[in-house]
Amino acid sequence: VQLQASGGGLVQAGGSLRLSCAASRRTFSNGVIGWFRAAPGKEREFVAGISWNGHSTYYGDSAKDRFLISRSDAQSPVYLQMNSLKPEDTAVYYCAAGGSLIRWRDYRTYNYWGQGTQVTVSS
Repeated sequence: VQLQASGGGLVQAGGSLRLSCAASRRTFSNGVIGWFRAAPGKEREFVAGISWNGHSTYYGDSAKDRFLISRSDAQSPVYLQMNSLKPEDTAVYYCAAGGSLIRWRDYRTYNYWGQGTQVTVSS
């Protein structure tokens, strides 16, 4: 099982980026597909998630009102649109799949992980 995360880069504060997470349809057929981020010296943080059927979305406190997770259909990648980016959003962003529909914030419930994509926001 492979998850392919892409779309990271360098952007100025206030700018936008769209991350993409692609995987096989089977990988996205249950649980939650989520985005986490890891910054140096900080714990892994839940950013956003979407249920496998697209019916529910979940956001961490840092993502509310700025980020949008979406998916067109069961065969499409999962996107994370990040707007109004801040320097504190700088981190490696990981997509993960198979997460718990109840404990979706807990990274330990996710079965599959992508390689991560670096997001750097300059001030």
